[in-house]
Amino acid sequence: MAEKIRKRSEDYSQWYLDIVHRAELAENSDVRGCMVIKPHGFALWERMQRALDRMFKETGHVNAYFPLFIPQILFSP
Repeated sequence: MAEKIRKRSEDYSQWYLDIVHRAELAENSDVRGCMVIKPHGFALWERMQRALDRMFKETGHVNAYFPLFIPQILFSP
């Protein structure tokens, strides 16, 4: 049976996840909230990153990376 893809107009977040899963670009990780990006998904990411990097540099902006996991202590008052 074919997997059903939610309509984008009904639930954008689920539609996106359905597309990523159906295209086998990534899969869920054992770590809650994380995904493993598969080779084709990573290749797409690299192409997008190169294009965005070029556009940022043309306007004088610089790239930055932020931590994936933020220690819980930083959320405490």
